[in-house]
Amino acid sequence: MLQTAEDTSISRRSALPTWVVVALACAGQFLVVLDVSVVNVALPSMRTDLGLSSSGLQWVVNAYAIAFAGFMLLGGRAGDLYGRKRMFLVGLALFTLASVAGGLAQQGWELLAARAVQGLGAAVLAPSTLTLLTAAVPEGAARARAIATWTAVGAGGGAAGGLVGGLLVDGLSWRWVLLINVPVGAVVLAAAARWLTESRAGGGRRLDLPGALLVTAGLATLAYGIVQTEAEGWTAAVTLVLLFAGLLLIGLFLAVEARTKAPLMRLGLLRVRSVASANAAMFVSGSASFCMWFFMTLYAQNVLDYSPLESGLALMPSSLAVVLGSKVAPRVMRVLGARNATVLGTLITAAGFGWQSTMTAGGGYLTAIMFPGILMMLGAGLSMTPLAALATSGAAPGDAGLVSGLVNTSRTMGGSLGLAVMSAVAATRTGGRQSAEALTEGYAQAFRVSGCVLLAGAVLMLVWLPRKTSANSAR
Repeated sequence: MLQTAEDTSISRRSALPTWVVVALACAGQFLVVLDVSVVNVALPSMRTDLGLSSSGLQWVVNAYAIAFAGFMLLGGRAGDLYGRKRMFLVGLALFTLASVAGGLAQQGWELLAARAVQGLGAAVLAPSTLTLLTAAVPEGAARARAIATWTAVGAGGGAAGGLVGGLLVDGLSWRWVLLINVPVGAVVLAAAARWLTESRAGGGRRLDLPGALLVTAGLATLAYGIVQTEAEGWTAAVTLVLLFAGLLLIGLFLAVEARTKAPLMRLGLLRVRSVASANAAMFVSGSASFCMWFFMTLYAQNVLDYSPLESGLALMPSSLAVVLGSKVAPRVMRVLGARNATVLGTLITAAGFGWQSTMTAGGGYLTAIMFPGILMMLGAGLSMTPLAALATSGAAPGDAGLVSGLVNTSRTMGGSLGLAVMSAVAATRTGGRQSAEALTEGYAQAFRVSGCVLLAGAVLMLVWLPRKTSANSAR
């Protein structure tokens, strides 16, 4: 585990083999991603059973995303100060208990509340998964391979979620897409409690409570304002107030951090090129890529009349392509460098989005779902691994948890913004019509705009990302 001059608390147990730490960290990440993909498949069934409106259906996704984004930095820093293992266990326990509540929900609001608590648990859990991994594996080629495994296992959660979700919805009910987390979470919780060793890099520091409250409130308010744009529009008073309030709170957070002796986030981190540029790239990529699963699921079920199981099976090649892209990424990084590997992956993703934007109401599976989906997700897997490696390579050991939280925050906030914007784009093109042709036009327009965002992102990455990292030369 992590040992530095600051590190003062490591348990007396003998050090575990690195693969055990990586396996447990990846298992936690698997659960977080599994939950997202499982829920996507079950959305139409949830709407029918609980009487959710169209906006309520999106809130099944957004309630999770807002809590996830709002508490991520706090969760990451808490791991640094109070122990990575402890926060891993707390986050996983909260996530598992919320899955029980969501699976037993009888009203729409109960499901949404459970999803928000799941997001809170994931915000504590997710930074710990990446921090445990980066603390256990030295920077270089070995860490790049470990991060690739972490990315691939998370993508495997997407692949498993589509298939398992379809089986559960068709064979049992939508409730089991949440309840399935319970036995998996219990096993991982028991294994982590037994085998993980504790580490922290707090150096006796206390949590910056004012900073924690400001950044959590600011990110949550900003995320809430973003998701409100679909229902209220970008120029509505409530939307502008929420967005302004969120930005104001984040501005106050930055002002407090500049004056605090032991800040939640050292502002100097934002001056580290690899950290700043990789997180900006992660935000842009997430804003375009996150909506893919949402629109592809709706297209398969609402336009092509696929069942939940058929929809899950249809998207499996796309999910497996992420795994392939993630596992190939370290080799591509050694040949092209992390920056060029990221740009290449982003261009492949953009090509997939461009192909998907040609979808029609009578499209065939191979050309309307499978092949463009493979391109989109192969490129995403190829770009996410070097971005995560770049973001974590510039951080001091004592900031590992915070930087891990920042990586996940950038991706999640980008995803929330992207889903809100692309949903508005699709709704504007559809114009209130509910025919298969009209829905397809809306979905295609969302994919078209996302592809353009990715092309702009590729230019940003080429200009701003650093040319070299230690992963480039290590073999």
